[in-house]
Amino acid sequence: MTDCPPKLRGDLSKWLFELDTGVYVGHVSGRVRDALWERICQNIKTGRATMVFSTNNEQKMDFRVHNTNWTPVDFDGICLMKRPLPKNSEAGLTLKPGFSKAAQYQMSRQGNRKKATGPLS
Repeated sequence: MTDCPPKLRGDLSKWLFELDTGVYVGHVSGRVRDALWERICQNIKTGRATMVFSTNNEQKMDFRVHNTNWTPVDFDGICLMKRPLPKNSEAGLTLKPGFSKAAQYQMSRQGNRKKATGPLS
């Protein structure tokens, strides 16, 4: 978690171990896990939260996210995280017509070489 209020940190430390700032680990029942997640979503305002827990599926785990740009996506029964493209790479997807200056320079040099050698007789 990021930007976690002290009240929520205290609530989580009742059930889980805080290994590092914002990183909580523990083994709780599904009922407690759902209650903790609900409390996290209610109390974390601008911060982000990700919960990973073991479950009985192909990956042997599942996860939940809150206030993140990354979104869970089901891909043929496997849950993956879809990361959005950075804004500057989205702008780079639109290509200008024509060739770059480097390509134009290289083509002009190749044209000059053909003129210098002349046609074969």
